[in-house]
Amino acid sequence: MCNVLFSIFAFATCGGYTGQLRVSVDCMEKASSNLSIGIDFGYPFRLHQVSFEAPMCEAMRRERVFLTGDYSSSAEFFVTIAVFAFLYSLMAAIIYIFFLNKYRENSRAPLIDFVVTVVFSFLWLVSSSAWAKALSDVKVATDPDEVQLLISACKDQTNTCGSLHGPRWSGLNTSVVFGFLNFVLWAGNIWFVFKETGWHKGASRFAAGASEKQGGTFSQQSYNQGSFDQSGSYNTQGNMGQPSEYSQVGGPTSYPSQM
Repeated sequence: MCNVLFSIFAFATCGGYTGQLRVSVDCMEKASSNLSIGIDFGYPFRLHQVSFEAPMCEAMRRERVFLTGDYSSSAEFFVTIAVFAFLYSLMAAIIYIFFLNKYRENSRAPLIDFVVTVVFSFLWLVSSSAWAKALSDVKVATDPDEVQLLISACKDQTNTCGSLHGPRWSGLNTSVVFGFLNFVLWAGNIWFVFKETGWHKGASRFAAGASEKQGGTFSQQSYNQGSFDQSGSYNTQGNMGQPSEYSQVGGPTSYPSQM
């Protein structure tokens, strides 16, 4: 169930994000000034399509300014992996709860589950790393000080430009954290899923068979050694007994001869 929750948090904090920054342009001609220019952006962070109007400080003229950068590929890849991971985790949870016996009886199901878990672990690592890099670039592209450089009026030193406030990044930072937590969680599940596969069970049977065979060989060697010891003692007693019988029989035989 942790996989389900962490996947929801990952795509919700990224896919549902909207941010805003505000800058001001104070022209020498006060009538042309705009002291509060709001710029809104959000997922999937196609910033080159985000535009706003800024004064040119020339006879009330205005210009349309576009932000720079397109980070939709990394963001959409991250959200896509999170959504598919959520769906698969939900399906797996249902199977584990209601159809666990059939899952264990079918030899192919654990193998498929193992392969999918390995693939999702790798995809979580790749998508989280890519999204972390893209997020750092988004922060730079939407920095109010950087946005001011795109405004023509701000390049004239006679005009004054400033930043009122920047975007809040707590939600997107959380999405990156949940991305790497999902990687750790899925990577940790690899061992538990592997234990249900035929590969692990076959290796366990082989190890158990080897241990039993080694134990049987040791017992047989102990039995043979005990038999050898018993045989040796009987032979020793026999050798010691035979001369005694011969001496008893030989005594009376030789005695009449002397007589």
